[in-house]
Amino acid sequence: MVRRGPAGSKDCFLEQQPPIIGVTELEAAEIKCDSMPAIQPHSARFKGDSMDHVLPEHDRRHFLKGAAALAGVLTIPHFAASDGPGAAEDKMPATGRGDGFRSLFDGVSLKGWTKKPRDLQRPSLGRWTVQDGMIVGGQEKPGFGAYLVSDETFSDFELEIEAYPDWRVDTGMYVRTTAQGNVGFQTLLDYRPHGGIGSYFGNWVGNFHAVDYCFTGEIGPDGRLVRLIPEKPSEPVDATNHVPLDYSAPVKEFLRHWNLNGWNRFRIRSVGALPHLTTWINGLKVAELDTAKMKMYSWDPDKVLAQVGRAGHISLEIHDNLPSDPLASERWAPGAVCRWRNIYIKPL
Repeated sequence: MVRRGPAGSKDCFLEQQPPIIGVTELEAAEIKCDSMPAIQPHSARFKGDSMDHVLPEHDRRHFLKGAAALAGVLTIPHFAASDGPGAAEDKMPATGRGDGFRSLFDGVSLKGWTKKPRDLQRPSLGRWTVQDGMIVGGQEKPGFGAYLVSDETFSDFELEIEAYPDWRVDTGMYVRTTAQGNVGFQTLLDYRPHGGIGSYFGNWVGNFHAVDYCFTGEIGPDGRLVRLIPEKPSEPVDATNHVPLDYSAPVKEFLRHWNLNGWNRFRIRSVGALPHLTTWINGLKVAELDTAKMKMYSWDPDKVLAQVGRAGHISLEIHDNLPSDPLASERWAPGAVCRWRNIYIKPL
């Protein structure tokens, strides 16, 4: 995400970009959605796998079905392909899971969360609703973004959250941020041309970008997204703001695991005063970054700790797309939304 701001921030557009990944490798990695062996659009709906980032998919399904039949007490439903994000068979209960995780979203209200404007000079709170067990976020006023911020703060934890973004939304999950929701460490979900997914951005904490590849999209005749096309990052465009990830999944593996037009489960671990961040998507480890080891001209660890503290809030983002932004037409499509559900946290 690019924020309008001073030189060296994410809002500053410079001309050069780092050679992160070769074009020929990216071209070879382009995978049409109809050839992906693991996850197809509208075909994978996390079939009963709320605790499934360890077992293979087929083992998880057999285990859960068998356990339910024997005990008669499991409440995790079997997910099948649905006609839309709110289909009845495509929900999971927002309750305690018994594995150390507890719910941050009750499935029926925004209790425990507070709406915040992106900019106090443009005090829009966004459009945040609860529908069919989902939080649905969009722009309240065209062009104006907002945040939804947890009332609680957390230090070391794992966060699990499922997200279903429309194509051309610029969003993400802050995993340690201030009460305003806009200063801190973000796991990216830039589901738009030239966007990063699962990697990291430090908004006003060095304004670093830890992104090894981005994506643009191919749109079918019906206006529906049909595939993601990997590309070199156009954000960051300033090599001095880029820091290398400690680990980045091969782009072909990412594409095999990503559910193109449906729900994707993020598991994000944040540990340490200067957080060591790890992201899994649909069970695949996609990114890792130890910010305590970062070396960058604008990175000041003492200042960062003073800004965000040892514990911080969790925040969901709706981005601006004002005319002054060079990416305005791509950041948030008219009427677009992002959906979140099954939000759990486990203190570590």
